[in-house]
Amino acid sequence: MLPHEKQILEYEKTIAQLKEQDKGKGLLSEEEIVKLEKKLDQLRKKVYSQLTPWERVAISRHPSRPRSIDYIRNICEEFTEIFGDRLFRDDPAIIAGLAKIDGIKFMVIGQEKGCDTESRLHRNFGMPHPEGYRKAMRCMRLAAKFKLPVLNLLDTPGAYPGLAAEERGQGWAIAQNLWEMARLPTPIIVILIGEGCSGGALGMGVGDVVAMLEHSYYSVISPEGCASILYKDAGKNEIAAQSLKMHVEDLLQLDIVDGMIEEPLGGAHHNPKEVYSNVKKYIVDQWNILKTVSPDVLIEQRYQKFRRIGKFVVEDKMPVV
Repeated sequence: MLPHEKQILEYEKTIAQLKEQDKGKGLLSEEEIVKLEKKLDQLRKKVYSQLTPWERVAISRHPSRPRSIDYIRNICEEFTEIFGDRLFRDDPAIIAGLAKIDGIKFMVIGQEKGCDTESRLHRNFGMPHPEGYRKAMRCMRLAAKFKLPVLNLLDTPGAYPGLAAEERGQGWAIAQNLWEMARLPTPIIVILIGEGCSGGALGMGVGDVVAMLEHSYYSVISPEGCASILYKDAGKNEIAAQSLKMHVEDLLQLDIVDGMIEEPLGGAHHNPKEVYSNVKKYIVDQWNILKTVSPDVLIEQRYQKFRRIGKFVVEDKMPVV
């Protein structure tokens, strides 16, 4: 339960208790029960329509939120995993392989956090090492070789910042991916399904189409990191979350992302099947558009798309005499 959902949960418990107490007694009419349930629906709509940026960050990090592996299992008819970067080792924080989605062959690459303590430790909480980015790039090169579209699922709090990762070229691996993805001669679809933080996300985020789930976020830094640097106080994460403008509505206005994929009321974890269906439809729709574009035009459009990112306003000010 997230803090903003406490009132909803209490109301749900109250209704459940009343129903249990009323069994066989007929104290509550059917009409009264319907009224209570309508009030509960109204409460849900009110709470979820007034979410703050920080509350939406909490939703994007919810332990039950679907992960990359869940999307792969539920939208792919077939999936054959590919391991290793052929330089150092396999990175479990990146899951990649050949797949079929609605009969279309894809190379699917996802950042995977894990779903319990054991799997989270195994997946390094979704923080890739350099070999993870190299594995992703190896798979994207294979996709280009066999003329397959690429689907990248982003969900990371950032690339792993440890000493060993830096010694093995973390920054170089991310930079290499940016450079090669910019000129990859095959369609790339990028979807942010949870956290999209810093270069960790951007290292797999160069695409012809970049879409976000409604409550995911995409930012140069986490709210906590921003608060520590700008406000010298990690406790000001709510203020930082608001200032960063990292949710889909803001990023659409800034032309940083191309589309929003709707989530069920309250977040993807409330109805994963609905989200899988929405994501699958979005992928197929975008592929039907991108497959008509020649590789040369695709690369040029992708370059121009990222070249145009960044807006600023210059205000004319009267000189002080």
